[in-house]
Amino acid sequence: MQSRVIVLAGPSGAGKSRLAERLGLPVLRLDDFYKSGDDPSLPRITSGANAGLVDWDHPDSWLLDDAMAALDRLCRDGRAEVPVYEIARDGRSGWSTLDLEGHDLFVAEGIFAQHVVPSCREADLLAAAYCVRQHPLVTFWRRLTRDLRERRKPPLVLVRRGLALMRDQQRVVARAVAHGCLPVTPEQARMAIERIRALDAR
Repeated sequence: MQSRVIVLAGPSGAGKSRLAERLGLPVLRLDDFYKSGDDPSLPRITSGANAGLVDWDHPDSWLLDDAMAALDRLCRDGRAEVPVYEIARDGRSGWSTLDLEGHDLFVAEGIFAQHVVPSCREADLLAAAYCVRQHPLVTFWRRLTRDLRERRKPPLVLVRRGLALMRDQQRVVARAVAHGCLPVTPEQARMAIERIRALDAR
């Protein structure tokens, strides 16, 4: 039987990864499909204090076709080879095998997750799509403390990026909704997914 995917999109720091872990389903981390930092096709920030730096919040910094290929294999075959990406190194550090182990549902989450929704829906691979959101200040603080703890970038870069993302959060949510995601809090998403799992188990 073909598996289906539950997509979790939303702003960085909104709680997508934490929610995915709580659900107890296999998780495809779409952020692992970022391009490597030395890829010449990476988009650049063109103005402001971070002008010239890679724009990691632009969808062109991400490999949509590779992500869709992995999603398709997981839905049809139940397993796929997926990259392991290390943000601190701006690149892939290897590969791993994601095995659904018989699950009919799995989660795909990431800041560009909304971009897979139309293709998944067209291919009848989609179970549901949500845009996880919280108050912008909550998202800013959670994102900043996470990024500082993981030493993802220099602190000043993280603060500037965080402030820019906070200002842009409303547009991020609007874009996800335009791609077919339902805007919800993490708890609303959890309850909706539990209902889907209950119906799927019948």
